[in-house]
Amino acid sequence: MSALVSLLKQYKNNKIAIYGLSEATEKVLEKIGHEVDVIGLLDGYQEDGELFGKPIISLVQAVEKQVRLILVAARPGSCRAIARRIGGTCREKNIALFDVRGNDLCDTHRVVYDFQKVEGMTREELMHQTENYDAVSFDLFDTLIMRQVLFPSDVFELVDERLRQHGIMIEDFPARRMASEKELSRERAPRLTEIYSYMKNTYQIAEIEPEQMAVLEWEIDCGLVVPRKDVCEMFSSLMACGKKTYIISDSYYNRNQITSIMKKCGITKYTDVFVSCEYETGKTQMLFQKYREETKVERYLHIGDDGTADIEYAQKNKIHACRIYSGMDLLELAGYMGLGDYTDALSDRIRIGMFVSRVFNSPFQFETKARRIGVSTAYDIGYVFFAPMICDFVLWFREQVGKFQLKNILFCARDGYLIKQLYDELCNSISSIYFLTSRTAAIRAGMENEEDIRYVEEMKFSGSLSEQMEKRFGIHIDEMGEQAELLDYKGEILSHCARNRKNYRVYLNKLKLKEEDVAFFDFVAKGTTQMYMDKLLSQHLKGIYFLRLDEEQMRGKNLDIISFYNDSERDSSVIFQDYYILETMLTAPMPSIKGFDEMGNPLYERETRKAGDIWCFQEAQEGIREYFREYLKLCPISARKIDKKLDEVFLSMIHRMEVRDDDFLSLKVEDPFFNRMTDMMDIL
Repeated sequence: MSALVSLLKQYKNNKIAIYGLSEATEKVLEKIGHEVDVIGLLDGYQEDGELFGKPIISLVQAVEKQVRLILVAARPGSCRAIARRIGGTCREKNIALFDVRGNDLCDTHRVVYDFQKVEGMTREELMHQTENYDAVSFDLFDTLIMRQVLFPSDVFELVDERLRQHGIMIEDFPARRMASEKELSRERAPRLTEIYSYMKNTYQIAEIEPEQMAVLEWEIDCGLVVPRKDVCEMFSSLMACGKKTYIISDSYYNRNQITSIMKKCGITKYTDVFVSCEYETGKTQMLFQKYREETKVERYLHIGDDGTADIEYAQKNKIHACRIYSGMDLLELAGYMGLGDYTDALSDRIRIGMFVSRVFNSPFQFETKARRIGVSTAYDIGYVFFAPMICDFVLWFREQVGKFQLKNILFCARDGYLIKQLYDELCNSISSIYFLTSRTAAIRAGMENEEDIRYVEEMKFSGSLSEQMEKRFGIHIDEMGEQAELLDYKGEILSHCARNRKNYRVYLNKLKLKEEDVAFFDFVAKGTTQMYMDKLLSQHLKGIYFLRLDEEQMRGKNLDIISFYNDSERDSSVIFQDYYILETMLTAPMPSIKGFDEMGNPLYERETRKAGDIWCFQEAQEGIREYFREYLKLCPISARKIDKKLDEVFLSMIHRMEVRDDDFLSLKVEDPFFNRMTDMMDIL
């Protein structure tokens, strides 16, 4: 609150208003006391009445009363939508708009990632260049293909990890592997077996033979490579046009190994391949000369990423050269995009490598005037922005299940839909349950008394009493009853809940849960669903959440909950402002559960999402699945490290990079329990 106190000192002699009608507003009012003149409260859905001893006013009234500051008492994710809604008026009327954390919501400056100041070629420009030459050669690594790690030396760390898994401990393995290659490369281009033979003799390694280490490294490296699709398509187009097209690679892999790597990346047609170790000379030595001697044409063009080996030395051998940027080049040109502080751990370098191989897979980042860095599909949105955090959460969730020895695992609908699938893949599990519930279904079955009704009523519903009765309790009342209060319908509500409770228990009995503690997953919640399910289940519920809200408010409810993001982390994390987006993308393709019939069969709400919305988040989920599987394959168990700060960097990029998927941008963030709909664009 120190930022808030500092802010309010500046407006001590001015009128201010507070935006929001939740408990957060009440806390702010208690904190500031009579230090400033709060003339009223604002809300997007109510413009009259009184709350917390203050009148509820409209934005027009706030302007008329010459309010100089509007203080938004809301979660960061909501603040974006509120700023979009009233920010224009605030700027026009010179009203400051801040949240309670001291952030200026009218400050529209955002980091834009682009290559405006970088010289680079488009696809068309490079293809046009190739027309004037008899032979076109391509570098392989970082030009036609790339690795899903940040640095080439990460391959050596992965080899070391694999050896350790087999009980083979070689001191300073990565350093010794690099030193051996460097020493042998002084005079000529060595083969991989020669490097390992030198290493074995120099460092007296007895545990494994050079040939075995060479095969292991090649297998691991082959598993890391992916094609740079746009460059590979250009390569294939040149071959299809009859152009003589070659690959020239500095590599310690032999020709058969190189062609196997190429085949994995879909490169199967080429005129010939020149590999340095086959000729015992590299590009900065005699390899380009050997290439010219064997091909004997007049006009040569070489395409590569290395300014020295591919460009300078090609030109020295009278070969025209075009440089295209590697993925790493592009990342560096973009200032590492906030990732530069997260390169210490191997697991983080794998994550960054996976990011680079997706976002900078194409060197052609110069096709538009704006040259914005971005993603074009919902699939990539899931892979790039959401998957790292979801991956870490699932790994953490498994740790908690093991730590507390939980045998029953319930993944609550609908946020548990994808999480359950990932958990089952990770653990090879068939015993977890996709648990049919919702906040609405839980309160309809769990409410037993007037105190329960008051608890639900405190969660402010954006709409009329009749709408609240219908949506929260499934009870229709005549609009003539709008002047009544919720407790006036206590009898109808509790009677309806008793029937729902009976039906819910039929469903619960079908689950045949073990008489042991239950891992109860909820994504972002304060514990309402768990609290009411606790009344229906005999087992103890151990809540394992992604993020818990309003923990202080729920004290005294006897809920056993741990969360991936704890209370102290939440306030300093971007997750607090972006979990709405995650919730929208993790949901199930089925509508929300509203209850059960007498046979324990689920009753669903009416589907409010369009077919395009469902298709969009399913595509994003496919991107998350691919990332999850790829990360588990690439990163050894011993090297896996949960890094929430790095995850947050990836997640926050959704506000900085250009998102080009129209289906995603047109999504609505739905919260039916509160009767609220927010445009995705307002949150971005």
